Amino acid sequence: MTSSTAARHLLLFTIFVAISMLLAITARDEQEGDRLGFLPGQPRSPLVSQFSGYVTVNEHNGRALFYWFFEAQTLPAQKPLLLWLNGGPGCSSVGYGAASELGPLLVNGNGTGLEFNKFAWNKEANLLFLESPVGVGFSYTNTTSDLDNIDDRFVAKDTYTFLVNWFNKFPQYKSHDFYISGESYAGHYVPQLAEVVYDHNKHLEANKQINLKGFIVGNAETNDYYDYKGIVEFAWSHSIISDQFYKRVKNVCDFRLSPTTNECSHVMDLLFKMYHEIDMYNVYAPKCNTDGSAVSSSFDNTVEKEAKWRRGWQGSIYWISVLGRGTWPSYQVTVAAMVLQKSGCWKVC
Repeated sequence: MTSSTAARHLLLFTIFVAISMLLAITARDEQEGDRLGFLPGQPRSPLVSQFSGYVTVNEHNGRALFYWFFEAQTLPAQKPLLLWLNGGPGCSSVGYGAASELGPLLVNGNGTGLEFNKFAWNKEANLLFLESPVGVGFSYTNTTSDLDNIDDRFVAKDTYTFLVNWFNKFPQYKSHDFYISGESYAGHYVPQLAEVVYDHNKHLEANKQINLKGFIVGNAETNDYYDYKGIVEFAWSHSIISDQFYKRVKNVCDFRLSPTTNECSHVMDLLFKMYHEIDMYNVYAPKCNTDGSAVSSSFDNTVEKEAKWRRGWQGSIYWISVLGRGTWPSYQVTVAAMVLQKSGCWKVC
């Protein structure tokens, strides 16, 4: 190799290293721009490393999804990354998953602050909560027609784009074991997104692939026949309904039929009313007497009976209060305020 060739190689290597360092610095700056300090009412201990912001999924239409990310409580560099998606369709992963179920900071009983969740999943993983699809929570679009085009395929494509762009912002997590998880209508979202990731990975170089290791769904809505059959069997096996009522449902309902009969709709409405003082999604939880705590439901309601239970309305109070105090980075507050102005109010579903 001549000295001039060696010099060119050295120059190219130097440029490559410089560009790599610049990209790393840029990504780190973007991350820190999304870092959250202490939220109103947040306990001072233990410390929680958290980030939140928007990731654009379609620049032309002005479409962006809102996320909230918690690093693992210990050794985040060694822990897997888990994406959590709530169902609905149309329910917030911030309002439910992060602030009511498995996140480290839960909205307290009267909606005025936060309490630490000793059962938080970020004991074992880095947790990424996403408000999806567009139109849910603080996720927004500047193109109204987007809202008419939402279906499962649209959601999976947007979520994949979100992941690609999020990993560009948090490149240190790109090589981590990655899991997709969720509940309820995420029984559609989760496996469909897993398939999209798998299909894209087949055509990408190893360093550009998402390191998908598996997916998890709980209480998954996948198929009407099995979903409603499971609801009846669960209610009977947990003494929510009597043996006589169970036999009545079995006699009048054939969940393979769509639409179902009026008689079946009637008995299923009666079944759901039996949960009026019980949290349908946690039957062992203490009784809650606040108005609206029950699972309200009509059997014909196509939006999942995902709960308007006790933390839902309190979460709405809390998030609107947080925005009013300007606790989030200013650009996020501005965008979120714009979303609230268009929709009238942040809603958990």
